[in-house]
Amino acid sequence: MSGIFNSSVGRKFAMALSALFLMIFLVIHVSINFSSVISPELFNEMSHFMGTNPLVQGLMQPVLIFGVVFHFVMGFVLEAKNRASRKVSYAKNSASNNSSWVSRNMLLSGVVILAFLGLHFYDFWVHEMTVKYVEGDMSGLIDPNNADSGYRYYDELREKFVSHVRVIIYVVSFVLLSLHLLHGFNSSFQSVGANNKYIDSLKRVSKVYSIGVPALFIFIALYHHFTH
Repeated sequence: MSGIFNSSVGRKFAMALSALFLMIFLVIHVSINFSSVISPELFNEMSHFMGTNPLVQGLMQPVLIFGVVFHFVMGFVLEAKNRASRKVSYAKNSASNNSSWVSRNMLLSGVVILAFLGLHFYDFWVHEMTVKYVEGDMSGLIDPNNADSGYRYYDELREKFVSHVRVIIYVVSFVLLSLHLLHGFNSSFQSVGANNKYIDSLKRVSKVYSIGVPALFIFIALYHHFTH
């Protein structure tokens, strides 16, 4: 196993696998969040299921956290290895003329996205863990003693997007995520030397994903901010 991570190909393969896992998670996550725009009741039901299902909480959630940490650690390792292996500096090689800003700053965009994930985890995951396991409320109700009070998830989500600053942070982070994904896809295609009759369709799908998923997250944040 260590031999895989010691090779450049092995590290890129592990990076791609972790990225694929996180991309699947993003689709699930944005689907649940988008339901809050369609129906508060649907969002509450889906959130309660995800928040109390033993399989999600006991298996998928720890794997997700590991996947996030692994992907970013591996990204930092790859970037460090790439920088160390360059024989000609960017300054001598006119990097601005030979590569995009995104490709030269994948580490920076990764750090910003990681910081945003920390904020997101604090807003929702830490809060949820506190309510369920510190306060002991597994019901998901605003008032555990009042069965008619309704689930709390939708109101909590809306409350998070009242702040102008928080919404701006979300928007900027998802714009960077979109750029990060676009470059990540292109790099992956180049790394594996993809060149067949399906590659053009695959590239189109990757662009739709890279732009569409972050755009949906941005729309959700703006919708709740301006309709609060």
